[in-house]
Amino acid sequence: MPVPARDRARAARRATLGLSLALSLTLALPWSASPARAGDAPFVETDDGSDAFYCEERQLGYWFYCGKPAPPENTSVTEATPEQTAAERLEAVTGELRELKARAILEPTPANVTAYIRFQREQLDRASLFSDVWQRAIWQDPDLDYTLQRPVSTLGKRQWQDARSAERDATMAHLSERYGLFYFFAQSCGACQVMSPIVKSVAATWHITVRAVSTDGGPSEQFPSYSVETNQRSRMGLEPRVTPAVVLWDAATSRALPIGYGVMSADELQDRIYLLTSKDAGRDF
Repeated sequence: MPVPARDRARAARRATLGLSLALSLTLALPWSASPARAGDAPFVETDDGSDAFYCEERQLGYWFYCGKPAPPENTSVTEATPEQTAAERLEAVTGELRELKARAILEPTPANVTAYIRFQREQLDRASLFSDVWQRAIWQDPDLDYTLQRPVSTLGKRQWQDARSAERDATMAHLSERYGLFYFFAQSCGACQVMSPIVKSVAATWHITVRAVSTDGGPSEQFPSYSVETNQRSRMGLEPRVTPAVVLWDAATSRALPIGYGVMSADELQDRIYLLTSKDAGRDF
């Protein structure tokens, strides 16, 4: 049955009134943000001048970028500068000293010269302190004191030399039981005229047999019972052109032990024989 026109007009007025009321409520009440879903970015309130209507009154932070994104955290670890070694620090001091010296020489202003003198004085004081501590450490630790092995004071050196001479003489006294001497000389050699009496004296003192060998066939006043060389030095592995030459012969091992070439004093000749026959290398220094 058709609706009367009066009823249709009344229904239209009710619908219009409802829409107007709904619109009024919508504009009067603030909009609330929808609940956050998993994965949505949280709303961040900022004071960087963003739009007040959309970001504060309407709170549309879920749908609008209302603030600057927070800067990412710096996760990189700053590498620590490695500390200089003592050698590097000392090298730096040396370099600074050279630089100040060069500057003072090339530009000798009072300021440059004064800077160099002051820095040099600091390093001299440092060296003096090191020297003082070094000396104190040696005094307090006998293992570090080399003067206990080789004294340098007058009294200590005299005592050491006396003990050394007694030990050397004890070794030389038994030397002839195992060793003999080869003495190579030349009649035309001036140094041989000086060395021959010394060799004869040392050999006579310790009863060491000496075999004198003439390299040029000439005689010797000190060793009348000499022999002429027939390539003996080459067979012993010795330098054939140098005279005089003193060689110790080890009968136990059939080995030649060169003592020295040229002129030596009697004391030096005995010291060399003593060291080469009774002291290992590195044991007497």
